[in-house]
Amino acid sequence: MSLNRYRLRHKANNGDKAAQRTARLLENPDRLISLILLGNNFVNILASAIATVIALRVMGEAGIAVATGLLTLVILVFAEVTPKTFATRKSEQFAAIASAVYQPLMAITYPLVAAINWISSKILTLLNTEAISAEDEHLSSEELRTVLNETAGMIPQRHRDMLLNILDLGTVSVNDIMVPRNEIVGIDLEDPWDDIMQEISNSPHGRLLVYRENVDNVVGFIYLRKMLDALRSGKMTREHLESVVRDAYFIPEGTTLTVQLLNFQREKRRVALVVDEYGDIQGMLTLEDILEEIVGEFDNDPQISPAEIRPQPDGSYIVDGTAQVRNLNKSLNWSLPSEGPKTLNGIVVEHFENFPPQGAVFTFNGHPMTVLAVEDNRVQTVRIEPQLVDGAEDDPNNQKAVTNN
Repeated sequence: MSLNRYRLRHKANNGDKAAQRTARLLENPDRLISLILLGNNFVNILASAIATVIALRVMGEAGIAVATGLLTLVILVFAEVTPKTFATRKSEQFAAIASAVYQPLMAITYPLVAAINWISSKILTLLNTEAISAEDEHLSSEELRTVLNETAGMIPQRHRDMLLNILDLGTVSVNDIMVPRNEIVGIDLEDPWDDIMQEISNSPHGRLLVYRENVDNVVGFIYLRKMLDALRSGKMTREHLESVVRDAYFIPEGTTLTVQLLNFQREKRRVALVVDEYGDIQGMLTLEDILEEIVGEFDNDPQISPAEIRPQPDGSYIVDGTAQVRNLNKSLNWSLPSEGPKTLNGIVVEHFENFPPQGAVFTFNGHPMTVLAVEDNRVQTVRIEPQLVDGAEDDPNNQKAVTNN
């Protein structure tokens, strides 16, 4: 009963005969327990009867008390505590031997064991006790997380982090990792041709959104690698550009990353536009964004992906307002609440209920924050201090805001 069931199944699947035999016995734990207790109680009662007879012949009635005390000590030490503790520490080795004994005994004593189980089940039914279903033995995602965290030294840290990130995919939505609408880079077909060519030539991305006048009038996506021949031969024209545009793929906001990863695979797509219930575009998501949630960032080129979290010598951090709360928590091992605003800009605006002036100071989740720059109706940068030692109150009513004049 103290065996690691998952290790046992692994050995059984690999053809280990003893493990297969043990696994078959454990498929019916009620019968196995009945068999073990049948033998155990038979031996203990027989030993008691023999000890009583011997004590009466040797010491008379006084010997019954002596035999009872002595036999209790012997059974506890040599038949219960010591052997069972020893077997628990060597459970796999003992299970291989014990299963070879229990299997034929199970066949021999089957009628008696079945009768005992039947009587026991009827009593349990009267007590309104249900048997444990097979589903109850399955591990939940949180239990799997605990198992992974306890495998330190057996699985490399990097692999363990990836497995934990996979478990998180079902709790993270596309809204949490998408590129916000105002940061989507694309081509406006109404722009002058020279501006369009400049955008194509200097783009660090492999795919560009194509639209007319604004992002809501989406035409589709272009894949720059498919335009290399036309660019090299000088045959790139507006008509050619429009002819290679691929239709856009739209997905509803709130879709979990697990579902969207499967949708990308089924639709054979690598990029999608996230829309709300009214059909308005909220952001853009790529397959790489989801994969980065599992394996970490792919691209460390600061020209392509500027660092949004910049550590300072005094221990504070200069953070862009567009930084995702989830990224802050993952990168700095913080625990900022992510149920509300998804970005640092959202946290600041929600706290002040307006766009704060430069230099405004407030405390959020124990972290003193200073607004460094506000431009274009958006908080550009914020300085975040380490969490206060005395643990500032997380209640928004207790978070005080001060403006530096």
